[in-house]
This record gives sequence, structure tokens and C-alpha cells, in this order.
Amino acid sequence: MAEEKKPLPGQDAIPDPLQAFIDSESLVAFSIALGLGLLIGLQRERTTDRLGGIRTFPLIGLFGALSAHIARIHDSVWMLPAGLVCMTVLILLGNLGRLRGDEESTGITTEVTALLMYLLGAYLILGEMTVAVAVGGTIAVLLHLKPRMHEFANRLPERDLRSIMQFALISLIILPVLPNRTFGPYDVLNPFKIWLLVVLIVGIGLGGYGAYKLIGARAGTLLSGLIGGLISSTATTVSYARRAKSEAGITKLAALVILIASTSMFIRMFVEIAVVAPKMLVQLIPPLLALLLVSLVVCALGYRYVGQQENEMPEQSNPAELTPALIFGALYALVILAIAAAKEYFGHRGIYVVALISGFTDVDAITLSTANLAGAGQIETGTAWRAMVIAAQANMVFKAGVAGMLGGLALFKRVLLLFGVPFVAGLFVLFFWPDGAL
Repeated sequence: MAEEKKPLPGQDAIPDPLQAFIDSESLVAFSIALGLGLLIGLQRERTTDRLGGIRTFPLIGLFGALSAHIARIHDSVWMLPAGLVCMTVLILLGNLGRLRGDEESTGITTEVTALLMYLLGAYLILGEMTVAVAVGGTIAVLLHLKPRMHEFANRLPERDLRSIMQFALISLIILPVLPNRTFGPYDVLNPFKIWLLVVLIVGIGLGGYGAYKLIGARAGTLLSGLIGGLISSTATTVSYARRAKSEAGITKLAALVILIASTSMFIRMFVEIAVVAPKMLVQLIPPLLALLLVSLVVCALGYRYVGQQENEMPEQSNPAELTPALIFGALYALVILAIAAAKEYFGHRGIYVVALISGFTDVDAITLSTANLAGAGQIETGTAWRAMVIAAQANMVFKAGVAGMLGGLALFKRVLLLFGVPFVAGLFVLFFWPDGAL
């Protein structure tokens, strides 16, 4: 009788169909390791660093995948660290000239990439393939964009670099150390969640600021209003009102930009609702979307009348400053407390009063707070979106007043004319939208 073939180590308990599946999965992982190595190696081939290129990096990727495969089959925990040590030694040997000072150093990008390629190959076997592919593609793109990234970093003004660092301070340093539990009256003040929403608002403003820096100060009417509204619609209103006062002939333009900036406020509200209460989008968005469409129609008519004009956008302030972030955090906390008190003593009508008062200065706080409460089931969805609409209406009144005080009577009349239809539409939605009476 022929001697029975013994299974390989680690395979004695695996049925043949399952083993075939594992083998095919491993084959896909090896193929992806090869492909990622070719992609990254192709990019490295075009550099002056000759440590590795289009042949070396695929071999490194396969080396990492094979090390992980052997480690998994034989349950050898030492295999991957040993492979990493071997890679490090090979990199050191390849850089002996630089280490002795015989060759000029060109950085360690290729060396770091080689180690990453090894780890990517291993992760393709032991981890999630989609994650490995995403990381590998990101590495290739970062390597390819090196000249542009260096140019961008060198051309970045000190003020913009400070904005980035301040956003890092707000989001990566302050946020993680805040306690994630409730304090204070009504047990509604959660420092971590409050600051998380501060990060969201600053991030939206920073995105608008980035668009402003990308497009430049010279932008048309539409972009001036849209970008200014994403950064701060109130600041945009103040800037253009002052310009209308000092510069003759731009009253119509200033009024239209103020309207567009106010319209972009709804985009901010949609983003905020989607982040804090994504399951409530279907219930909260429709009335707000109706108001957005009305405002867009008025914007289109105003744009057709005024036309596209080249204008110098006012210098935009840094939205990542720590002081405005603290002010918004305090305002948001105050709104939360006010809503909790109003709900307890006056019901939903008390919430509307809070929305009216807070809307004169800021719409974001009432949007975030009511969306949070609606998502948690603590208030009705109709109460939530009506509070948002009331805040938006109050904000339009505030901006019209600012335009009149800073820009003069002519601008005030023009802004009233443009705000009239959206304001009436807001009142109609408040009283007649089919979701209960106000």
C-alpha cells in the first residue's frame, strides 16, 4: 500500500475546499503586493535616489507578504520581526557610502518607503486588503506629489501655517484631553462633545478659507458670496457693507454677495445636521431645502440683474483662531443650557425664543443643539427644524441691520429687497409646512 502523504504543518486540520480558498486569497494578496510594489517602484525609478526602483520595490512587497504567509502557516511570531531586521540591515548596507560621508545625502524617503512596502506586503496577508491598498495608493500619490508639496510648503505664508497649527491645537491636542461626560445644570454640558462641534465649525470655516486661498482674492460675484459664507456670512456682510459705504457703484454687487453668503448658510446647516444627526436628515432637511431653493432662485435673478463682476474679495480672517473657537464653544454651551431650561419651563415655544435670540448672532449653535436633541429623541423633529428656521430668519434680520448701519440707506434698501422673498418664504414654512402648527 502506498504511503499516505502527510499534510504540511498548520494544514492538518484544514479541509481541502477551505485550503483552496485560503490559497486563492493568498494569491490575490501576493498579486496586490506585487502591483503596489510596481506602482511605488515606478515612482522611485524616476528619482536620483538609486537605493531601489521598479524591480526592488515589488521584491520588497513580495518579501513582506511571504514573511507574513510563512509566519501564519507555521505560527512563527519571530518571522516578521526577523524580516524587518533583514530589511533594515539591507538598507544600511545600501547606504554605506552615505554613512561614511562619501556620498551626498538625499534624505531618507526611499528608505522609509522600503520599510513601509515590507509592512504593506505583510499586512496584505494578515490584515485587511482594502486598507493595505488604500495605504499603498496614498504612499504612491505622496511620493509623486513631492515637488508640488515642497513648493506648497515653501510658499505657505506664516499666517496660513499658523492657521493649520491652530486647527491642530484645537482638534488634536485640546479635544482628546477633555472629559467625555456631562456636567452642570440639567446634566447637558459634555465638554468633549461641545469641543467636537467647535472642531466641526472651525473645520468648515477653514475649508472655506482654503478655497479662498486657492482661488485668490480676485473672484467673481458667486464665489465671493459662497466662499465668504462658508467662512463666515456675518463677516462677509460686514466687509461688503463697509465697501459699499466707501466705494461708489458697488451697492448692487454688495447686496447680492450678502444674499449669496446668507444662502450658503443653509449648506453649513446641512453639513452640521449630517454630522451630528445623520438619521434625522430625512425629517429635518425638507423645509430647509425648500428655503434654500427659494433663496437660490432669488440669487439667480439678482445675478442676472447684476451680472458676473470681477471684484477684490476682502482679506479673510483666520477661522482657526483660538479666541473665536472659545467664544463659539461658550455660546453653544449657553444655547444648550437655555434650551434645556426653556424646554422644562415653557415647552417647545421656549425653544423658539432661544432660537430667535441666538439666531441674531449665530445659526450654527442652534442648528447643532436642536439636531442633537432631535437625534436623541428629546425633542420633536418639527420643533428642531422650526427652531433652525427661526434662527435663520433672525440672522437675516440681523444682517440687514448690519448692512444698513455700515453700508448706508441705499444698501439697506437693496438688501431688504433681496431678503424679502426668502424671509416671507420662511414665515410660510413656519406656519404652513405640514408638520403640525407653530
